Amino acid sequence: MNDFAKALSVTSSGLKAQATRLRHLAENISNADTPGYRRKLVAFETAFNGGSGVSQVETSRVRLDRTTLERIYDPSHPMADGAGYYDGSNVSLMIELGDAREAQRSYEANLKVFEQTRKMSGSLMDLLRK
Repeated sequence: MNDFAKALSVTSSGLKAQATRLRHLAENISNADTPGYRRKLVAFETAFNGGSGVSQVETSRVRLDRTTLERIYDPSHPMADGAGYYDGSNVSLMIELGDAREAQRSYEANLKVFEQTRKMSGSLMDLLRK
């Protein structure tokens, strides 16, 4: 496997990992008002690909955030207990939006490296043809 293919392999694994992260962030944001919902956390791991000799990025198993759920007072809610409280979600929109921005920037950076590698490969092919 040549260096260009290795670079493309690494950046494509980064793109895939950030896309997975963005998908889970979108799920967290869409369920911010769902009672009892726990936010999903995605971590990254390094995976060594023995065939190509390249370390790539993978997402670990999705974990649930174990912080306490927000207690909401609403006696008219169908899930309210005898005291009128029910468990909300532990999703903070500010944290999710910040994480989404970070994931977006990381995705864009990986995409730039992918495009640069592709351009360099094309330029090399043009030089070799001459």
